[in-house]
Amino acid sequence: MQFQEYFSLFIEQIKATSYLEWIAVAFGVTEVMLAKRNNILLYPAGIIGILLSLYLKLKVRLYAESLLSMYYLVMSIYGWIIWSKRKAKNEALPVSWTSKQELQIAFAIAILGYFILYFALINFTNSDVPVLDAFVSSTAWAGMWLLARRKIENWIFLNVSNIVAIPLMWHKGYVMFALLTLFLFIVAIFGYFDWKKIYKRQLTVSS
Repeated sequence: MQFQEYFSLFIEQIKATSYLEWIAVAFGVTEVMLAKRNNILLYPAGIIGILLSLYLKLKVRLYAESLLSMYYLVMSIYGWIIWSKRKAKNEALPVSWTSKQELQIAFAIAILGYFILYFALINFTNSDVPVLDAFVSSTAWAGMWLLARRKIENWIFLNVSNIVAIPLMWHKGYVMFALLTLFLFIVAIFGYFDWKKIYKRQLTVSS
């Protein structure tokens, strides 16, 4: 297929994008920009986007991705509660590097999550992309757990998920979600370096 044909297909898919998908993408962009700035408002914005994307993913049989959206919802509420409690005490939740134990937990979430999701998709659903669906979801689970705990490495786990999610979303015909994921991938790179700077500033203030 030539470039012109790819471009025409892309334009057709953009035109076919539903208003609901556009809204979900808008809230997704808002969430990641607020996360990059370490702003608590990322959680309410994220929750709205999550609920919309959950509905859309179920429509195209992305079951593990739908479970991921549910997990995002739980972790968003969890993170919001933690931040709110600290804010009430005038305490900012500090950004920090992941400890060895936390990193082991994150890898356990990713690896065990993958096998559990893959088994469930193969045996209990009609998913046509069980490998990619399970991988994207399990690595993102680990990343969201680290994000809620304000760990710098959350960006790495989330980007491992993002790089696989881009072609998966495109394959399912969700062009805007694919572009959103590409945007998230780029922002996560900057987020990683921004959080490193935040961490260094914290050390300067505390010293």
